[in-house]
Amino acid sequence: MRQGGVGAGPMQRFLGQRLKLQQMRVVDAIATHRSLKKAAAALALTQPALTKALQELEDVLGVRIFERQARGTEPNRMGEAVVAAARRMLAEAGRLQDELERLRAEGEETIAIGALPVAASGVLPGALAALKARHPGVIVKLMQGTTSQLLPALEAGDIDLVVGRLYEPARPDAFVREAIYEEPLRVLVRADHPLLSRRPVRPLHLLDYQLVLPTIGQRLGQEIEPVLASLGLSAAAPLRTSSIGLIRELLLTGDAVTIMPHHLLAGDLARGAVKTLPLRLKARPRPAGLIRAGGRALSPGTAAFIECLRASLPARRRRARVGAGIPDGYRSAGRLNRPIVRCRR
Repeated sequence: MRQGGVGAGPMQRFLGQRLKLQQMRVVDAIATHRSLKKAAAALALTQPALTKALQELEDVLGVRIFERQARGTEPNRMGEAVVAAARRMLAEAGRLQDELERLRAEGEETIAIGALPVAASGVLPGALAALKARHPGVIVKLMQGTTSQLLPALEAGDIDLVVGRLYEPARPDAFVREAIYEEPLRVLVRADHPLLSRRPVRPLHLLDYQLVLPTIGQRLGQEIEPVLASLGLSAAAPLRTSSIGLIRELLLTGDAVTIMPHHLLAGDLARGAVKTLPLRLKARPRPAGLIRAGGRALSPGTAAFIECLRASLPARRRRARVGAGIPDGYRSAGRLNRPIVRCRR
């Protein structure tokens, strides 16, 4: 591996002619696995072949890009720049492949959408159904994850758009965020729960039943904590889990009570299997919507998806409210359809 840099000259001018896509795959694999052995296995290469490819790339660049450390093989400052560029190049290569497949399929287009868990359960089903009906040639690849997982994929170009809860970034970034709906917190129970027959329902009544909540380690769980305090339930000992499936099962098969965004159980609410208790929660607004990379034009398929998402929201809200038995006038605070907010580095 090269220890330092080389003089400016032909290397910089002809770099684009000397780089190979396989070298970019090697860089991405080493950065991902932090191990030459694991990276070689992931690429189905021998370790000597991978090491040779890395050395050839460092010869072209004139700099060392990885350092051996106690915790593994780590990119140095130069390496971080090369890793980011390599991942963009690989993403563009993937897009080219998708585009060629689209052209061969006579008008089909593939888009990649990232979704946070609440959005995946609550708003995506209606949007995808509308997209299929209106634009059958648009094929969707869906990636579900957390904000910390999806934003790097969006920046690298692996996905075109993120749908879900809009959190304030820790520092200014280059993403464009647009709030188009909210994910309010609700108190949810099964349809024939004893609390539904109480009038009025008071917060302390919840203490008679098992309270099941997302874990504190999740951002959602952290947002629920002040709501518990406002209800006077801070002393309660809820069962906490990261499994929404488990929470749903406990609700439907027993007398458990939960506090969460009702979008997570949108299907059960629409079918009337889950109901909302008429308790007003003092919770901060939870805006949700779209995140896209600033300066990157939307493809026709991505624009069509956004159009279908917007169009599907009113019907989704109506079905959820009717199924949940939410009375008229029961709304959370907050403004929807906020203007686009652009943050730059």
